[in-house]
Amino acid sequence: KQFRMLLKLLANHLHISLISKHSLKFFLTETSGETNFTEFDGIATVDNIEIGHCDNINVKAKPKQDWEILKQRPTHIDWYTHNCVKTQHILKANLNNLKQHLNQTEGLHVLQRMNGCEWDDESNKVTGFIQYGYDGEDLLTLDLQTKTWTSPKAQADVKKYLTETDTRRTDLMKAFLMSECPDLLQTYVRSDKSFLERTERPSVSFLQKTPSSPVCCHATGFYPDRADLFWRKDGKEIHEGVEKGQILPNHDGTFQMSSELNVSLIKHEDWRRYDCVFQLSGLTEDIVSTLNKTQIQTNWGKKSQPFCPSMTLALPRCQVLLDGKKRKKEKSEITHNACENIFCKHQNIF
Repeated sequence: KQFRMLLKLLANHLHISLISKHSLKFFLTETSGETNFTEFDGIATVDNIEIGHCDNINVKAKPKQDWEILKQRPTHIDWYTHNCVKTQHILKANLNNLKQHLNQTEGLHVLQRMNGCEWDDESNKVTGFIQYGYDGEDLLTLDLQTKTWTSPKAQADVKKYLTETDTRRTDLMKAFLMSECPDLLQTYVRSDKSFLERTERPSVSFLQKTPSSPVCCHATGFYPDRADLFWRKDGKEIHEGVEKGQILPNHDGTFQMSSELNVSLIKHEDWRRYDCVFQLSGLTEDIVSTLNKTQIQTNWGKKSQPFCPSMTLALPRCQVLLDGKKRKKEKSEITHNACENIFCKHQNIF
């Protein structure tokens, strides 16, 4: 689902998939009400890697990573800056219209838009998409074939409160998503192919909060994000007593992931029978770490304690925003359902 199309497994025992699809995606968020976040945020990614960012404070788009194409063609930055300013005004007007229509003029509200395209470099097939989300729930999706907007909600008439849904703008959006967007994407992929296809090995470590807590196997600093992390016993993968986290982005463009093993019922002499295995697309050999108490990092007894980063999660921006509303009722409550849709799931990249 999310950023890429996964292909067939290399073999039954292999957990990593190959990729032939590339993507250029734009994630846009407009908020209203009291919040510590910027009112507007925009981000562009190629194959899950951020290439640029803008917000209502820093209007000029800022490139991310070492993209050659942005060095060779600085006009791309101007193009992103122009669209950042334009889109900010559009989303703000849309959000105000929705709040008026839904009689929700008070409190914190979030309108998100995700649009972009995918290009399969094997079949040369192009796919475009645009979706809206409101307060953490899917709102509208455009079918580019029929040029019709659909909503999972009963109040499907909300589309008339979004300026892009009129016939003329829908035609313009389809033209961009099916023509200009793929051209941009192919330019990025071809000019920065070595950057996109690089392989970076992770550092793998064991973390544990307390002597009775699960042991967290944490891998960080790897690239690309086509990776897997799992536990084995006597050379065979196990699932019982294992809780696997998500792959999350680091600020430097690499990724991290974790997997916890419940060791409370494992005899000390049996620990050596367990190991944590990391697999990465581009690496010919697995990175295997045998469970060993002497290698576990812990701050037990100190004020700060280590944790399993991708298990506890640095909450995505939209979840934090939405949870802020719930904390007025229960300050300690953190919901994990707020981001159960495609809009929220990509906001951890901010």
